[in-house]
Amino acid sequence: MTAELLLALGKSFLFAFAAILPILNPAATAPIFLGLTEGASRGTRALLARRIARNMFALMAGSMLVGSYVLDFFGISLPIVRVGGGLIVASAAWRLLNTNHATEDRRTALAEAFTPEHARRQAFYPLTFPISCGPGSIAAAITVGVALHDQRLAISVARMGGGILALLAIGVLLYLAFRYAERLLKPLGEAGSVIFLRLSAFILLCLGVQIVWDGVSELLRGVMASPA
Repeated sequence: MTAELLLALGKSFLFAFAAILPILNPAATAPIFLGLTEGASRGTRALLARRIARNMFALMAGSMLVGSYVLDFFGISLPIVRVGGGLIVASAAWRLLNTNHATEDRRTALAEAFTPEHARRQAFYPLTFPISCGPGSIAAAITVGVALHDQRLAISVARMGGGILALLAIGVLLYLAFRYAERLLKPLGEAGSVIFLRLSAFILLCLGVQIVWDGVSELLRGVMASPA
């Protein structure tokens, strides 16, 4: 029985890790994090990285464990979550895409304005949700949670434990990617970093539009499939 539980835990860890990590994609989100925290000190960014990783873990774990029950309770469907979250992602990406590159004087002003208190207020919205952990990630976590459920309580607990461990590992990777994002992008130089940031913002905008389209398409299919 113990071997069966360990096998269930290991398989669920690999399943959840493989299903969620590509969607969260911390490496692709790191340039967005740098752009949205322009002017913040390294210490403030380190604080933000810890908070975002912690918030992501809590949000994704909650979605995995009870997300489907919460949506059912409020009568909210996953397509609606995709449409609303996709609009937020697209809006944040549009603002980032149209942000002018900061001059030296503006960097100084931003550094003075981006205090640790300001960082705490932004740690969840928009840096955790929807930038780091959007509606697509939440939908994936809910789907994984449903897939890991088993009629046998012990197996179900082992599988959920493997899923939680996978989220913990992804949280560590997210923290490292954000914590050392500036150092990782430093070889690109200032001009290269700006170009990479604009490209990342454009990809994020397209991702937001894609999320909205997926939600709308699913809603339209439901309307067309319903009897007249």
